[in-house]
Amino acid sequence: MQELHDAPLAPLTTFRLGGPATRLVTATTDAEVIAAVREADDTGTPLLLIGGGSNLVIGDKGFDGTALHIATRGFRLDGTTLELAAGEIWTDAVARTVEAGLAGVECLAGIPGSAGATPIQNVGAYGQEVSATITEVTAYDRRSRETVALSNADCAFSYRHSRFKAEPERYVVLRVRFELEDAGGLSAPLRYAETARALGVEAGDRVPLAAARQTVLKLRAGKGMVLDPEDHDTWSAGSFFTNPILTDEEFAAFRSRVAERLGDAAEPPAFPAGEGHVKTSAAWLIDRAGFTKGYGSGPARISTKHTLALTNRGEATTEDLLALAREVVAGVHEAFGVTLVNEPVTVGVAL
Repeated sequence: MQELHDAPLAPLTTFRLGGPATRLVTATTDAEVIAAVREADDTGTPLLLIGGGSNLVIGDKGFDGTALHIATRGFRLDGTTLELAAGEIWTDAVARTVEAGLAGVECLAGIPGSAGATPIQNVGAYGQEVSATITEVTAYDRRSRETVALSNADCAFSYRHSRFKAEPERYVVLRVRFELEDAGGLSAPLRYAETARALGVEAGDRVPLAAARQTVLKLRAGKGMVLDPEDHDTWSAGSFFTNPILTDEEFAAFRSRVAERLGDAAEPPAFPAGEGHVKTSAAWLIDRAGFTKGYGSGPARISTKHTLALTNRGEATTEDLLALAREVVAGVHEAFGVTLVNEPVTVGVAL
């Protein structure tokens, strides 16, 4: 188990932002992870868990405590059952499932970060969410001080949310188990219209697994959502805001604001989100509020490829990023009466 003091954390995040940690511990086994967590808990030391760092905004002052970098490895495939160690690189794991001819996560290709983070956020994109295939999460429960196995139902998954996100100080994900599908080399039915159009098929159709993965990677790259050290549009946390879910009454008021601002012919995106609720598009809101691609004049700007990504152009600080985020939130609320919620976890700072 490697240990460093006054260690920079920015290199461990996709934003490349944030100050140092008092202490940085890198754990490569479950036992090392548990030992580091127990030590922090026993001594009352603040603890920050870091996986792939793709959903993390760390303050410029850094973290006064122990940062635990979970770098465990493990990919085990038994028939259609996949078990991943928390530190496995997610996009690599997806590629290996496609190579094995198994469907269920192929449209989650290119998402940066680690496997252990996927159940926390209920990671999803292009019509798939990990909650559809996760069967069990093995975690260390800091309250009971024991390793526990949580079923899919126990995880309480919802849109970009889970039990782990609701109780961030309680569980440390160690391993994640998925049940995939052998569809003879074909993908799961395509649920996302953009993906189906790009492949020249109808929603609900299946396509060769490799074609689905490559298409998603191409779509993501076009939006700056595939990590590239040379492309500052990828120095981000991907989507910075979640898509708002509104009650029917809130959505009706929102539509009225849209008509007032953009004209009666303007129609905001609307997607079913459970009884009495409608989901709309954060990217649409941001763009229509005047924050277009490339917006900003400082070192933190909106991506030139996608309005939903806030980016570090190379010399930004976390405060630069937060100032831009606050400007966007205020502008969208003023224009449409909808409050955007940040998707990345903030450490030592808040919007």
